[in-house]
Amino acid sequence: MKLYYAAGTCSLSPHIVAREAGLALELERVDIGAKPHRTASGQDFTAINPKGYVPVLRLADGQLLTEGVAIVQYLADLAPESGLAPPAGTLARYRLQEWLTFISSELHKMFSPWLFHPELGETAQQAARAKLAERFALLDRHLAQQPYLLGERFTVADAYAFTIFGWARPVKIKLTEFPALNTYMERVAGRPKVRDAMRAEGLLQAA
Repeated sequence: MKLYYAAGTCSLSPHIVAREAGLALELERVDIGAKPHRTASGQDFTAINPKGYVPVLRLADGQLLTEGVAIVQYLADLAPESGLAPPAGTLARYRLQEWLTFISSELHKMFSPWLFHPELGETAQQAARAKLAERFALLDRHLAQQPYLLGERFTVADAYAFTIFGWARPVKIKLTEFPALNTYMERVAGRPKVRDAMRAEGLLQAA
């Protein structure tokens, strides 16, 4: 399998999941600064994903899977023994999907586009920051009660949440104002496979 990714984007989430699941994954970087976006091998990325964004997972049979919340569940289901996703059809799996949907709609899309594109205006940015503060406070209360989003075990929802929360610093949102959330980020960042994924993408210096 091959993951098309761009460092510092939401494609870090499936990269972490693949490593946590022990799955072999080829990586191909996409230059999202180029127009059109180009892969490291020189391909026009829009020919691979007409949506124009990462992540994209090329399966062993050549099919392409897009959308991070679908990709992370697919990868987790390839290694059910990893516990990264509860079994399909269980209430726990729907709880996982509940969190993935929340992260996607209430966090991810508050950062991007609103805080990553200052040309959209200060009013829009202030509204996004206010909404994120509400969501961060909610998560801070939740994580004060348990180490991970679904309880005692790290899941794909945590890989996604960690990736999105990592965008707080570049836009000058202080996670230290949310102590349980800040501790959660430190906990996830300390996981060896998370560090391996970040190091492979150039987000951490090699040891």
